[in-house]
Amino acid sequence: MKLRLALVLVTALLTSMQAQAREYTFGIVPQQSSAKIARLWGPILANLHETTGIKLKLVTARDIPTFEQRLTTGEYDFAYMNPYHFTVYSNSPGYVAIARQRDKSIRGIMVVRKDSPLTTLEELAEATLAFPSPAAFAASILTRAEFYSRDIAFTPRYVSSHDSVYLAVARGLVPAGGGVMRTFNNTDPAVREQLRIFWKTPSYTPHAFAAHPGVPQQDRQKLQQALAELDTTEAGRALLAAINFKGIQIADNENWNDVRALELTELDD
Repeated sequence: MKLRLALVLVTALLTSMQAQAREYTFGIVPQQSSAKIARLWGPILANLHETTGIKLKLVTARDIPTFEQRLTTGEYDFAYMNPYHFTVYSNSPGYVAIARQRDKSIRGIMVVRKDSPLTTLEELAEATLAFPSPAAFAASILTRAEFYSRDIAFTPRYVSSHDSVYLAVARGLVPAGGGVMRTFNNTDPAVREQLRIFWKTPSYTPHAFAAHPGVPQQDRQKLQQALAELDTTEAGRALLAAINFKGIQIADNENWNDVRALELTELDD
């Protein structure tokens, strides 16, 4: 009996040690530069590690298409991805929703220089417009869809990140570009002050925090709870404020049915 108990205790200890030793990758969609992502999200992951004991390695990609390729192969253990990404990668490789920004919906915006005389989308006919990437949900898909629905011809220029869109517009390289409110509010103030929001799309469920199906359920639940409780401490609220979040709420896969209803096909290949 004593031997059996000892074996059980040793097995439990080894399992615990293995869980603590594992380091999970946490991918962040590259809407902004790698340096900015590290500065804003690194402290959040450090806080989550301190709270849960789960080791998290912050990773991103050089651009959104590369991020999509890595989601396709299930390279990230956890990931913060746009709504359209989630509807695709929840099917394969099977990412599972754990959380989303609380009391928030996402909408695309079109920005122009503050001194621009433009007042309608129709005035952008035949223009070259900046977007982060073809499958950036709100900043590219939703904004482009409005031009298509109004039969306004334009040429898209994909510039790899939201910050690059705002910079291109501020420098006068393009007359307008697509983004979202969170990244617009979080971009370099020197750039943002040169711009104005020209137009907004309808609203949808925002980005998903999701876990690879291979992550044990107990670790998914630990991280889910820690994300949902970030705003319960002063330190956590400060970390959330840095990324323009007021809080994070628990989510499930069905929360993105509004996006699925759009029947998007940009990533079908």
